[in-house]
Amino acid sequence: MTDTEQADIDDIRMPDDDEVFAVVEDMLGANRVRVRCMDGQVRTARIPGKMQKRIWIREDDVVLVEPWDWQDEKADITWRYEKAQADTLREEGLIQE
Repeated sequence: MTDTEQADIDDIRMPDDDEVFAVVEDMLGANRVRVRCMDGQVRTARIPGKMQKRIWIREDDVVLVEPWDWQDEKADITWRYEKAQADTLREEGLIQE
């Protein structure tokens, strides 16, 4: 691996304690998507207002979600990875298909 590729891995945002990686499975409408989280759960995730019309989310995108404390089957999307970043995460084994 070259130095520039290693720098790219170091620059990728990693999840905080209360966040998990997820892959978008389905667009539900009304700013909601169905995501498959890496902790084994399928959740309904909300696209927050600050991301609407600024960051477009599509099926098969890799995102970070923050599950709700009071309702574990729902979550908020906090970050969307670009395709190159998602490929790097898959190569590192952090995202399982």
